[in-house]
Parts: sequence; C-alpha cells; structure tokens
Amino acid sequence: MSKVAVIKTTQQSVLSDVARVMELAGVSTALDRSSTTILKNNLSWHLMYPSANTTPWQLEGAILGLRKAGIEDLVCVENETVVTNASTGEMLNKQRPVCEHYRVPIKYNFKPSDMKFQRYEPKAGMLVLDEIYPKGIHIPDYFHGKNVVHLPTAKCHIYTNITGSMKNAFGGLLDNKRHYCHSRIHETLVDLLAIQKEIHRGIFVVTDATTAGNGAGPRTMTPVAKNILLASDDCVAIDAVCAKIMGFEPMDHKFIRLAHERGLGTGRISEIEILGDVDIKKENWAFHTGDNAASSVGKLFWFGPMRWLEKLMFHTPIVYAFIFASAIYHDKIWYPSKGRKIADDWLANSAWGRLFAEYQPGRLNG
Repeated sequence: MSKVAVIKTTQQSVLSDVARVMELAGVSTALDRSSTTILKNNLSWHLMYPSANTTPWQLEGAILGLRKAGIEDLVCVENETVVTNASTGEMLNKQRPVCEHYRVPIKYNFKPSDMKFQRYEPKAGMLVLDEIYPKGIHIPDYFHGKNVVHLPTAKCHIYTNITGSMKNAFGGLLDNKRHYCHSRIHETLVDLLAIQKEIHRGIFVVTDATTAGNGAGPRTMTPVAKNILLASDDCVAIDAVCAKIMGFEPMDHKFIRLAHERGLGTGRISEIEILGDVDIKKENWAFHTGDNAASSVGKLFWFGPMRWLEKLMFHTPIVYAFIFASAIYHDKIWYPSKGRKIADDWLANSAWGRLFAEYQPGRLNG
C-alpha cells in the first residue's frame, strides 16, 4: 500500500519537521544511497510570490533530511520556462543561498555545459509524447541513473486544477518546447512519470503546504497559511492527498486517474496509508482554481473552440507573441497592480512571510 506522511509544522520546528516527514515516508529505503540524488526545485515564477515556489526551508530541510538518512551526494537541478528566469528566481526565492551554504552544486537542464537533451526510447507505451514529438522524445542525459527528490508546493493550477510532484517533472525532463504538450497535459504528466520510473534509481517527494496557493495558479494565487508538510515515494499518492485536502476529488483529475489506472501509483484515497499527525478526513480547504487573463487565452486555443489553430499558434514563431504577452501580463501588469501588495502583506503579517524575510540557511535548529 502506498504511504503518504502528512504532519503539522511551525516556523520554529520546520527543518526538523521536514526531516521527520521524510523519515515517516521512508526516504531511507526509497532512494539509492550509492547514487547521486537530484533535488528538483520548483520555480513557477522567478519573482518571489508566496506558495508559488520551493521555499528555502523546504530545500534546506530536504538537504538535512537526506543527509540524516545517509544520502550525501546531492545536486540541485533548475530549469527555465519561456516566462521564468532560473538565475533570478533562485536568488529572489532564497534557494541559491541554501545550496551554497550546504555546498550543494546547482546544475541547469538548459545549459549544454551541464547536461544535454538526448533521444530516449521509453520501454513503457506512451499515451501522447510519441505523437507530440514524432522525431523522438528527448530528455536530459544527466537524469539517467540518479535519484530524484521533487520539491513542489501545494497550489492550484489553471490547466491541471492542482499541481504537485507529477507536474514538477514537466520542467525538468522536457526542453523549452514543452508548451507543445499543454493541450494534452494530463497524458503528458503520466508519460513523464512512466519515464521517471525507468530512468531514476529512486523517486521521492517533499511537498510544502506551509503556505498553500488558492486560485488561478501557479502564479496569480491567494496564499493561505496551512502549516502542513507532506512526503511520499509515490508521486500519484501524494498528489492525490494534496487534492483531497485542498477540497477536490483526486480521481476527478485526469492525470491522477490515468496514472492510477496504469499502475504508476495510487490515486484512490481509500488505498493510501496516511501517516503522521494530520487527519485528512477533517481537512477541506475548499480551494478553487478559476482563471486569469493568461489562462483564458490559453484554454481558448488548447482546449476550446480555437483548438484547431493550436499548431499554428504554438508550433510556429507566432508563439513568441504569446510568450511576450504572458511575461507582460504576469510581471508588468498583475504583479505590480496586485501581486506585490499580496507578497508585501505576507512578508509583514504572516508568520511564514516573516520567516522568509529573515531567512538565512543554517540559522534554524534542524
């Protein structure tokens, strides 16, 4: 039976709590101690925005938890999207200082000096990736034979309703043409999980729900303090538990249901063993996703009546107009007019925001 550990945490105990939730979820047996372990950060936005990105305490706690389990050879891997900048994001979100403090190197999947995208022939049957990339599926050569630890946050997503560990592989394994996959995003996530199970020695997840994201994520959300950490070696199960406590039916999410049906993990809550000190039956955050200006346009061409124009709009240079518009909307319109006020309020008035504002690695008791 798949296991998911779910515990309550505080600002004072969060580092030791990350290690505890990892231990409860069986990190020491999930990963191969003799292999390098990739810490796969989540950067949904290069700007600092609560609930959007891997938190510094999540990253620091994971490093400490892995070392406590005897897993020493660590490397952090970042990716960029067409609208995010990794080097900016890792500084504004205080991820780089954590890696530097613990001497964990950072590699980038978009830098040929760090890794190269090579053709990969999956052993598992693909749902869509072989159709989307008829010239071959390409993934980073560096990922082969290593463990991976995903570090997502609990938040809503405009195209998948919720996003978590399965979506976190989307940026890591696919190159900057990953937008080709948006119209078949659910099937893509299932294909990527199948590939992960073939190439990685072990897979583990630590999800941060200290501040969760409600609304039109993964960026334009309302942050809500929930004081929860989750961990599991089953990507499907931990995403299912996150969906459940957020107020959604897990199996109504196509990527969870398809992964469950294909034996890649457990999506039914009744078949998951919940460990820790959170009674998920009593948790219902009543989250809702909704839309923003960017998602309304995207859904029109990816899922709506204009879908017949998808290849013209997103597989040709026309796509750069959408990329430019998205960057302008998020960074120059929404963030200055709404997002900065939300972030500033979080930094000043939320206990987690105050922790972030003062955060320096190595200062909290692990």
